[in-house]
Amino acid sequence: MADDIDYEIIGEDFHAVVITLDPGEAVQAEPGALMFMEEDIDMGTSTGGGVFSGLKRKLAGEKFFVTSFENEGRVPRRVAFASEHPGNVKPVDLRHGTVFCQKDAFLCAARGVSVSVAFTKKLGAGFFGGEGFILQKLSGDGLAFMHAGGHVIERMLEKGEQLRVDTGCLVGFDENVDYSIRLVGGVTSKIFGGEGLFLASLTGPGRVWMQTMPFSRFADRVVAATAREVGET
Repeated sequence: MADDIDYEIIGEDFHAVVITLDPGEAVQAEPGALMFMEEDIDMGTSTGGGVFSGLKRKLAGEKFFVTSFENEGRVPRRVAFASEHPGNVKPVDLRHGTVFCQKDAFLCAARGVSVSVAFTKKLGAGFFGGEGFILQKLSGDGLAFMHAGGHVIERMLEKGEQLRVDTGCLVGFDENVDYSIRLVGGVTSKIFGGEGLFLASLTGPGRVWMQTMPFSRFADRVVAATAREVGET
């Protein structure tokens, strides 16, 4: 049974999550996500399931190790995490089921939650989807926290209900959601639409999470603006 953890999400446009750990409680997080930790919090690293798990993450472009934080004191202590780029933090209760998310969306989770590498079921989704061929699989019976750029929108799809999403805006979805990639309709739309050639097609039942400002889109705008300014000087 995974730990039920107390947490607080702070910030308005730039979220962080502050988790209060009782004595003996622990959380795990992506390396580099730590913002602060109070005394009595012990930090350690592991492969999160053996050398093979670490190698799978490394091959997927992830970090080999995961970082754990455990309260070894006698009173509650706090530890906080924030992403490497601006955005919001979304708690996900995995007791409702397994969740798949893009590989840079996972921030931290309660002890007992399994974070593993998963492969999309369809090659088209792997070659053309914004999440790539490899996703992260979050499973267990506790809380996990995903990070996304801009505002996070949660949508519950009924059985058979379909939603098409820009591949970069898709953050995660329930295991029961059918996920595939489809071409944008019409030759003109494909060439001049400005939305790319492919959209993610998701069919319910299940939850879907989307982000309003993917970091890749934000970075492209910054690079374009910088190039214009350099050209004008």
